[in-house]
Amino acid sequence: MISTCSRIFAGSLLTVKPTHNTRALSFARTLSHRLSGSRFQVRAMANSATPFKKVQIQRDDTTFDAYVIGKDDAPGIVVLQEWWGVDFEIKNHAEKISQFDTGYKALIPDLYRGKVGLDVAEAQHLMDGLDWQGAVKDIQASVNWLKSNGSNKVGVTGYCMGGALAIASSVLVPGVEAVVAFYGVPSPELADPVNAKAPVQAHFGEDDAIVGFSDVKTGKALEEKLKTSGVPYEVYFYPNIGHAFMNKSPEGVERRQKMGMPDVEDAAVELAWSRFRSWMSRFLSA
Repeated sequence: MISTCSRIFAGSLLTVKPTHNTRALSFARTLSHRLSGSRFQVRAMANSATPFKKVQIQRDDTTFDAYVIGKDDAPGIVVLQEWWGVDFEIKNHAEKISQFDTGYKALIPDLYRGKVGLDVAEAQHLMDGLDWQGAVKDIQASVNWLKSNGSNKVGVTGYCMGGALAIASSVLVPGVEAVVAFYGVPSPELADPVNAKAPVQAHFGEDDAIVGFSDVKTGKALEEKLKTSGVPYEVYFYPNIGHAFMNKSPEGVERRQKMGMPDVEDAAVELAWSRFRSWMSRFLSA
């Protein structure tokens, strides 16, 4: 059964709001017109020169692959994928995170079990088929693995689909010390942020058109729920910016351009990263 999170995300592709940025195209038009029939052939990072170590993690009666980078004894951060899967961009994010400050051990759990969407239709199909409750169990197992392998404290971060799961982890996953979520909010059916138990920082673009998932109204509603929860929280909104604005690698920029998404100024991305660093340092430092 497709979760409410997937239904909101998929439905929002057809329900968009106008924005004041004339260059910002709706996510719906972007996906249905700009990418119809196209495929993104991307450079894989999982090759002989990859800095990642592949590990297997067990939970319940199954195992899944995860990709780890960083110092063995550093604080851990679980890095959660967008709807594309474990592709070049999420690995770029994890590698960058591992190098922040005195270093982190970043771990990417493969929620799709080896599958990667090379176009929007594939990515939508993969996300629609995701067992969201099972993904939360994967996150719990990832947190446990990090704590059993040298990380005294562990945070969770994610982007788009992964952002929603990161917030869900603040509600459902014991042992999480801090969460940073980018442009994604879970449905109350999965996890209501009013019940958050870990500190949450969240980031949204003011021109994000994915209604009910990452638009400003949804971000503001999240802010009110976090206020009620009593946990430390920060919610940021970035003007003249839409969805997926953290994807600034050369491949990510190319994909955004093919999707008809407007350019994002480096200053806004660096500001978001600086806030990420401050938050994780605040709660994960020894």
